[in-house]
Amino acid sequence: MEPTVEYAHATGALSGIWLLIAIPLVSAAILLFLGKRADKWGHWLGVLAVAASFVLGLIFFFSLRGLDPEQRSAELSLWDFIAVGNLHVDFGLLFDPLAGVFVLLITGVGSLIHLYAVGYMEHDPGRRKFFAYFNLFVAAMLLLVLGNNYVMLYFGWEGVGLASYLLISFWYTRPSAATAGKKAFLMNRVGDAGLAIGIFMMFATLGTTQYDEVFGNVSALSSTTVLIMGLLLLLGAAGKSGQFPLQAWLPDAMEGPTPVSALIHAATMVTAGVYLIARSNAIFTANTTLQTVVVSVGALTLLIGCIIGAAKDDIKRVLAWSTVSQIGYMFLGVGLGGGAYALAIIHLLAHGFFKANMFLGAGSVMHGMHDQVDIRRFGGLRKYMKWTWLTFMMGWLAIIGIPPLSGYFSKEPIIAAAFERGDWTSWLYGMAALLGAGLTAFYMTRLFVLTFHGPERYTEDNKHPHESPFIMTVPLMLLALGSIGAGWLMSTSVPGWLEPVFGPEEAHHEAVIPHTLIQILGIVISVAGAGLAWAMFRRGTALQEQPAGVVVTAARRNLYTDAFNEAVFERPGIYLTRALVYLDNRGIDGLVNGIAAGVGGSSGRLRRLQTGFVRSYALSMLTGAVVVVGAFLAIQLGWLA
Repeated sequence: MEPTVEYAHATGALSGIWLLIAIPLVSAAILLFLGKRADKWGHWLGVLAVAASFVLGLIFFFSLRGLDPEQRSAELSLWDFIAVGNLHVDFGLLFDPLAGVFVLLITGVGSLIHLYAVGYMEHDPGRRKFFAYFNLFVAAMLLLVLGNNYVMLYFGWEGVGLASYLLISFWYTRPSAATAGKKAFLMNRVGDAGLAIGIFMMFATLGTTQYDEVFGNVSALSSTTVLIMGLLLLLGAAGKSGQFPLQAWLPDAMEGPTPVSALIHAATMVTAGVYLIARSNAIFTANTTLQTVVVSVGALTLLIGCIIGAAKDDIKRVLAWSTVSQIGYMFLGVGLGGGAYALAIIHLLAHGFFKANMFLGAGSVMHGMHDQVDIRRFGGLRKYMKWTWLTFMMGWLAIIGIPPLSGYFSKEPIIAAAFERGDWTSWLYGMAALLGAGLTAFYMTRLFVLTFHGPERYTEDNKHPHESPFIMTVPLMLLALGSIGAGWLMSTSVPGWLEPVFGPEEAHHEAVIPHTLIQILGIVISVAGAGLAWAMFRRGTALQEQPAGVVVTAARRNLYTDAFNEAVFERPGIYLTRALVYLDNRGIDGLVNGIAAGVGGSSGRLRRLQTGFVRSYALSMLTGAVVVVGAFLAIQLGWLA
């Protein structure tokens, strides 16, 4: 059953939803325009701006919650954004149950990350500018989820891309950071092009980009049109969310400051692709082939992320590949459709808590270890960083799916839904999800054990590890609480809350494995993966990279995806560019320059005939007259017929 979406005009408190975007946007402008004059207090303005948006988000959320389910949506049209011919686009906002949960995630977790960043960036001379970019990022993400049409979504989409480039390459004097920023920007442009063409296709076929009008008329489109449109949207989603084949930029984004990693990987940018597919559920559920492609991308990506994450030694890159994998679970959920849409959103929200918790925990470890990131150089940090260890442990137990922490309540239902797809692929996708759970437990336990347990393996530069200051540990504690209880809380409330967006939950197909057995298998496989990692790494690991087998070598090299992109796209692109430049210089410019040189040379030679002597001109006139008279005589005598 396709959901029918009706929108009401924003009234009362909900008429101020534009403030959610305006507050962080104005804050960013103030910090940028005031410059160094705001250095002493600019970071606190950045924190307060996002916190204010969070408070407003709570007010609007509960205002919406007080309405009847069929009335839980508010649309606010601010002005005509585009009015050209038949194209009319409002600068409009939509606050409904789906937008509401994203607003709370972005501003709630974002506020904690901003607070943490005050301490983390304390000694950075560019802290004020950092918070300006941070606020700009949040404002763009809020526009993305609050827009009431695809053009507004795209406007926020590009804003997020710009802000992410500024933040990833914030330490641009480091060549690796500058390269990572450019890589993220360029790879996202590939996905963004797909999204833009998909929006063009909407207008060409439906004459509108408004959500309600697009979703209400999808049934009038041919199956092929829906498939192509959905694939274009999926390309955009894969780019922003770091899914196959556009996942390579996301781990390199770790070159930015750790709060950036937490914000991008937990609460904002990588969730944009999941939001796009969830918001476009009417398009994706209209074509089963399209859903199969989404599920396949999710299943493949979750395995890729797990395998590569198990071979990395950089604490932030392990977490980055973990994000790639966990977003794969969310794509698996939204691809399954029906009630799995809500399951994907639950996992997205739970992931926001435990992944932000672990990223900030990694930053705390780096803070106490003088920016060391190699987990082979850690060990025994539990003694020195008790709060970081305890809060990180909550995130670790949550992500590997140990009950009763949040990851169990968010990930296990997606695994069960994969086994209930209703055809032979139930086994394929279900087993991929189970295998991913075991691999997740293995590599996350490896990370946890090598960092906080086992023998100390410090270098001369970080012999004296220490706990982070209070302003950094408080956000860790609050996020740890979310890692513990958010999953159960959301699993009992979010499906009903999102029903006005996704429609009533459809009856499930009969699972190929009983649900109880799936739950048991999930826990057993996760415990087995964690136990194997504990046995292998509790005494530490080699301090230098050792020769490895084919699989480990491939994982260390990102399964050769970077090499593939370089061989198939980058090098041919460079050669093509060089060829076009050569053709432009030697061909087009050469032709133009050749004509100019010919005209110039001929003019120079003709100019030599102009001597300035009267006798020369008289002789020329006489010669011309003789030629003309001779020609007339020749014609009269018939010599020239």
